[in-house]
Amino acid sequence: MSEQFVSEMIKPVAATCDTARMAAGEPGLPREFIWHGRNVRVVQVRRAWKTTGDCRHGSGEQYVRKHWYEVATADDGVMTVYFERTPRRGKSHERWWLFSVNTDGSPPRTADKI
Repeated sequence: MSEQFVSEMIKPVAATCDTARMAAGEPGLPREFIWHGRNVRVVQVRRAWKTTGDCRHGSGEQYVRKHWYEVATADDGVMTVYFERTPRRGKSHERWWLFSVNTDGSPPRTADKI
């Protein structure tokens, strides 16, 4: 599977967040988001994972930094998106990012359907 690196902010569509994930302490993965001025609809979560990092104050604890999701979309193939737990300085509204896009037509793997 070949991926195209994107690294662009996406805007979740209001009232489309996955509340079951929020109840489990994760961010509410949007079922729909805006990218390049158009709506992208998520139809399947293929996999999810987290990345962690050391405490920034020297305590030795590990904290979740990003929640990652590989998703199948209605029209754009497979995308990898992530949520930043700690937003970048001065960018509190920019927490969801599109990391990469794969449009090679690979069939979806068995995963959670939305």
